[in-house]
Amino acid sequence: MGFQIISGCPATTGEDYQLNTISVLRHASSVYPEVEIASRREDGTIFRYCYREAYERVCRLANGLQRLGIKPGDRVGVMDWNTYRHFELYMAISGIGAVMLQMNPRLAVDDIAYIVGHSETRFIFVAESLLPVIEAIAKKVSTVEGYGVITDKEPEAVATTLSPLWSYEELLSAEEPRYPWQMIDERSAYSACYTSGTTGKPKGVYYSHRSVYLHTTAVAVTFGINASDVLLQMVPMFHAQGWGFWLAAPMTGAKLVFSGRYTLDTTHTLVDLIVSEKASVTAGAPALFMPMLQYIRTLPQKPDFSRLRIASGATEPPLAMMREFFELCRAEFIHAYGATETSPVATVNLLKPSLQGWPKERQWENQKKQGLPVAGVEIRIIGADGNEAPHDGQTVGELLIRGPWIASSYHNDSRTAECFRDGFWISGDAATIDPHGYVKITDRVKDMIKSGGEWISSIDLENAIMAHPEVVEASVVGIAHPKWQERPLALVVVRKEAGGKVTKEDILQFIAPKFAKWQLPDDVLFVDSIPKTSVGKFSKKTMRERYAGYFNSPGK
Repeated sequence: MGFQIISGCPATTGEDYQLNTISVLRHASSVYPEVEIASRREDGTIFRYCYREAYERVCRLANGLQRLGIKPGDRVGVMDWNTYRHFELYMAISGIGAVMLQMNPRLAVDDIAYIVGHSETRFIFVAESLLPVIEAIAKKVSTVEGYGVITDKEPEAVATTLSPLWSYEELLSAEEPRYPWQMIDERSAYSACYTSGTTGKPKGVYYSHRSVYLHTTAVAVTFGINASDVLLQMVPMFHAQGWGFWLAAPMTGAKLVFSGRYTLDTTHTLVDLIVSEKASVTAGAPALFMPMLQYIRTLPQKPDFSRLRIASGATEPPLAMMREFFELCRAEFIHAYGATETSPVATVNLLKPSLQGWPKERQWENQKKQGLPVAGVEIRIIGADGNEAPHDGQTVGELLIRGPWIASSYHNDSRTAECFRDGFWISGDAATIDPHGYVKITDRVKDMIKSGGEWISSIDLENAIMAHPEVVEASVVGIAHPKWQERPLALVVVRKEAGGKVTKEDILQFIAPKFAKWQLPDDVLFVDSIPKTSVGKFSKKTMRERYAGYFNSPGK
């Protein structure tokens, strides 16, 4: 654990009253029953209902889940877009004491199958448009007993090989809109998310009811979310619980808007939703905001986002992007930092009142930092000498984090020992902390590649490429990219006999079954040798310097 707990005088407050996620929605349905929830459908239309109606549907769903035989502690997978039904599944599954497994459709098939097997998932609910992803893993998993299709259709009208099959709406229609909720031990897992970008297999983070309740409270307080707000959920709810923003809406009585399905080519729909629903709070990654900005540039009349607070995470938001959003729309960006292991909000960049006198340029520069630790989160940076580094804004150390919503272990995984120390999660990020308390990530301790807010393992790519029979050695590095922050570039040495015969397409096709499409290298360069350090390791620093502007070149 890394710390001692001492006992003092017994308290007289309700210490046995458990912090449960379902109590958030029960509160909203009682105090804010008329407040609207809006959810964009795949055809662009908007489904609307209120917290009272949502609560009744969650009660029906809880009864249906129980009728299927789902018990406390069981894992139930969900693969869906940002929709009101995804919201209902989060509430009902955790509300009966089961664990909602967040399933990311962007992962490689083998990784998804591993996650389902490792978590011992019994049932899976899947959006109709994502059926092919689950069909691809169905024969690879043995624990799954049935599938629920998130659709309005009857089961016989759904074209799929999955069996046995239930229709989401049919399941709800047979149940009562009331449910006898039991109090759940707040230390029990409410949801699980598996890391998507480390070396080796994904690692499971199981969030407790207590941790997510406290995290949601911290999000609401830190971002100033209240009953007068309209919260647009853009961050995918299938990973890192959508950064936990959506749950802050029913907690505070804010209107909740779900973005539905979108791609980087259709982010104009998000801008339109902000305008039409009068959103005042949202969150996302720069990879999402850049195309949104490009769309805004084309509008003859720029939208007024002066009420909008935008939490930007995943990667450092470009200063030019934040400035242009402000100049065109008066939108306020709030730089935040976190990870799957941190629920994920750990630091938030808000300007301290004591720094309000800084020149505007200095304030802008400060916004590039990851920010101040959120109340309840403890942060340290450990220097190369093993001691805590000074908060001078110059000394770099490895970032360690602990707190009530920070993971302290992985689920059933021996890698826990190497990733946690004295209750702290070892982030793998190198950082500084300045005298004002602001954290700045300076680099990654390991050579991971962060692309579009997702991690890509260079080592996994290298090992896969070097499995090709004609490859002698290969190294992969992350190179700066104008759109995705970083993209993988592969350097490959092939056997002399194969010179000129092996192509980029050959390499990519060879490794494609093991990776999601977005994880594949953007380019493959065939070289005579790969730079190495004095001890024979690949010199990735040399490679990054040599190819620094590679993806800025025309045609790249």
